[in-house]
Amino acid sequence: MSTHTTTPMRTKRWTLQLNLFEEGDVTKVHAVLDTGDNTLHSRTESHRNPHDPPVPEIGDEYAAARALVDLGQQLLRAGRTDAVANEPPGRG
Repeated sequence: MSTHTTTPMRTKRWTLQLNLFEEGDVTKVHAVLDTGDNTLHSRTESHRNPHDPPVPEIGDEYAAARALVDLGQQLLRAGRTDAVANEPPGRG
């Protein structure tokens, strides 16, 4: 007979807010990710090619995507830093 020890499930909610601003052919995004433990910020933008038709949705998508990629890179850096800081002594 084996005994199984289960750890209780942990649930967290992270909140992402994307604020988009359009100024002519430039779309700017301020992204805020609140993890409950930390808050990360990203400011990005996209510029419409003057030869492309003015479709604001496209600028929104590019600028938001860049902000999300930047936040992802920030999370990876934070994870690496935290992993190194929490390594047991004598390891590495």
